[in-house]
Amino acid sequence: MTSHEIDYQIYGEEMQYVEIELDPQEAVVAEAGSFMMMDNGITMDTIFGDGSNQTQGVMGKLFSAGKRLLTGESLFMTVFLNQYHGKRKISFASPYPGKIVPIDLTEYGGRFICQKDAFLCAAKGVTLGIEFSRKLGRGLFGGEGFIMQKLEGDGMAFVHAGGTLARKELAQGEVLKVDTGCIVGFTQNVDYDIQFVGGIKNTIFGGEGLFYATLTGPGIVYIQSLPFSRLAGRVWAAAPQGGGKNRDEGSILGGIGNLLDGDNKF
Repeated sequence: MTSHEIDYQIYGEEMQYVEIELDPQEAVVAEAGSFMMMDNGITMDTIFGDGSNQTQGVMGKLFSAGKRLLTGESLFMTVFLNQYHGKRKISFASPYPGKIVPIDLTEYGGRFICQKDAFLCAAKGVTLGIEFSRKLGRGLFGGEGFIMQKLEGDGMAFVHAGGTLARKELAQGEVLKVDTGCIVGFTQNVDYDIQFVGGIKNTIFGGEGLFYATLTGPGIVYIQSLPFSRLAGRVWAAAPQGGGKNRDEGSILGGIGNLLDGDNKF
C-alpha cells in the first residue's frame, strides 16, 4: 500500500509536538492518546491495528491488531482523515519531555526498527509490525525483550525519544556501545546485540547494569539521553513513601526545613 504524502512541522524544544498538513482525503494514523488538536473538517475513526490490512477482511484486521498486542500496545489505533475540500492541519504531542524524530522510510530502504513504545504517528499506509530478536541473550538481557517494533512502507513516520537525541551514522564494522534503555531505533542493516559489562567491581558497584547494547554498522542509530523507564524510576524514588512523608531531597535542614517553609505534612 502506497503511503499518503504528508507535510509536517515540529514545534517546541523540550516538550515537542508535530503539526501535520493533510490534503483532501489524506490521512494519518496515530497511537492512542497522542492527539493534541486539529482543524475542522478532519474526521476521526478507530480501527484495528495500523489500518494496513483493512481491505483483507476480518482475519487481516485481527492479524494486524495481534501484532500490536505482542509489542505491548493497544489493539486499536486512530485514523484522522481530511474530508474538507482544502488543506487541514492536525497536531500530535510527545508523551514526556524529549524530541520527536521524523523518519522518512524511503531514505532507509522502507524499514526502520524502534523500541516498542517509541511510535507516535505516521502517514496512512505505513505498516507497524514486529521485529523478533533472533538472539537469546539479546532477548533476555537487551532491555527491549525479544520483540521490537518495525515500521515499513514508503511514507513518513514519527517516533519519540526522551531527553536529548543523538544521531549516529555507523560505518561498516563500526561498533557503538549503548545503555540498553537508551536505544530509540536503528536502520535495518545495523546488527544489535548485548555484551556483558565484565569485572566484579563493575558488576556489583557500577550501577549501570550487567549488560550494554552493541550496535554494529553500517547504518544509522538514534539514541535518547533519558529513557522513560529511567525518568519514572527517579520520580518513584523521590515520591513520598509510607504515609506521605518525603525524602527531604535537597534540603539542608531536612524535616525541620519543612516546618519552616510550611511544607510539612502530617
